[in-house]
Amino acid sequence: MLRVRRAARADIPKIEQLIARSARALSDGYYTPTQVESLLRSVFGTDTQLIDDGTYLVAERDGVLVGAGGWSRRRTLFGGDQVKEREDPLLDPQVEPARIRGFFVDPAAARQGVGRRLFAECRAAAAAAGFRTLTLVATLPGEPLYQALGFTVTERFQLHLPDEVDIPVARMSRDVREP
Repeated sequence: MLRVRRAARADIPKIEQLIARSARALSDGYYTPTQVESLLRSVFGTDTQLIDDGTYLVAERDGVLVGAGGWSRRRTLFGGDQVKEREDPLLDPQVEPARIRGFFVDPAAARQGVGRRLFAECRAAAAAAGFRTLTLVATLPGEPLYQALGFTVTERFQLHLPDEVDIPVARMSRDVREP
């Protein structure tokens, strides 16, 4: 039985461990180990603003954290606290898309509906908040999930990380009203 709930600050150590496990295992074949470690240092991590806003979720199976992900009504598009440098203003749901943020699944629970369940909760909450569209930046291993969830690629680009490592990613979007 999969239980989804709002993340709390007390969950952060387990979320950080999940992110590292997920990135290292599920990026194999998409990114080099150097790219994955660079992402872990510079991009991947918990955005505590999402936890404080109540829009970051965790999924547990038998009390074990097997997934995490959320949505945001704030301007930041991706990354953990280490990416943020300034205030993170609220978006206007009438003209700006909500952000889908920080989805990670434990490798042992991959392809078992964890990401889909987290997304369903996020989509419903963003729709209830008045958003019309959703956007995200997908890593290469995440792109197939998001395509299966109805997202389409709107832009491909490279993240140029501080340690001179480039990471190919895709900006994706979809209508929030689609099931």
